[in-house]
Amino acid sequence: MQHQISLREANQHLSRYIRIVERGEELVITRRGKPVARLVAVTTERRLSPEQLAALERTRRRMHRGYDLGGRMPARDELHER
Repeated sequence: MQHQISLREANQHLSRYIRIVERGEELVITRRGKPVARLVAVTTERRLSPEQLAALERTRRRMHRGYDLGGRMPARDELHER
């Protein structure tokens, strides 16, 4: 749920609003009735957008198949020639 509070209220009762945010709610701070900031809890869990999830899945599938580098595997001695 999203609450709106004035900047003055946020300054005067910050600890109260921090507790509200820790419960999972979101606060919008306003100045003269116009939204200027959003107060939300910090999460350690990263949330990906649907586009990012699709890109991640495509990358995982491609990595599983592997990449053809177009050459032959060099012999160990060739790698360490002087």
